[in-house]
Amino acid sequence: MPFDHNDHYHRLLLRQVPPGCRTALDVGCGTGRFARRLAERGIEVDAIDASTEVIEVARALSANRPGHPAPRYRRADVTRTEPPAGHYDFVSCLAALHHMPFGTVATLRDALAPGGVLAVLGCHSEASAADRAWSLAAVPVNAAARLAVAARERLHPGPGPTDTLRAPVKRPETTLAEIRREAAALLPGATLRRLLFWRYLLVYRRPSDGPGTPSDG
Repeated sequence: MPFDHNDHYHRLLLRQVPPGCRTALDVGCGTGRFARRLAERGIEVDAIDASTEVIEVARALSANRPGHPAPRYRRADVTRTEPPAGHYDFVSCLAALHHMPFGTVATLRDALAPGGVLAVLGCHSEASAADRAWSLAAVPVNAAARLAVAARERLHPGPGPTDTLRAPVKRPETTLAEIRREAAALLPGATLRRLLFWRYLLVYRRPSDGPGTPSDG
């Protein structure tokens, strides 16, 4: 299996899951790798994607894992069909937000139950000297990681790839500065962290003191 930048950050994302989490929504779930990791924790997971093809693959992969809890996969475009408001303890969105208007985070925010957490692993465009420096730093680390994965596969070959479907690729157009500015308006109190492999982590916790539009608490 080639080195996957999104999979690399699964552990970081799982650390954002709030204690006692019972329900989760994974937006842009692709073939369901992260959704399955959430379900393995005993969480009821709704996993949605706008592509019928990837949803079919996700269902097939879960069916090949008897005895493991499976997410509920559904073909849905979150920009057209809003999830139930105030329902989920955790909402995740991995490398999918740049395929949508950034304002979609307001829909994801509203889907959170009080005290719920939204975690976005996103992609951003390079616009500053800092962006370019981080990008250059990632290149040798990325190459080393790919070599390590290839060596491990040669030493311990698996039964063969079961997930060869690749998500559509779109170059991100929004800069990190723009994301920070829009997040401040739509997700007050959210944290934004730059990550190494051309990614950022945006985390927002909905206040637990009442429904409605999020506030600074």
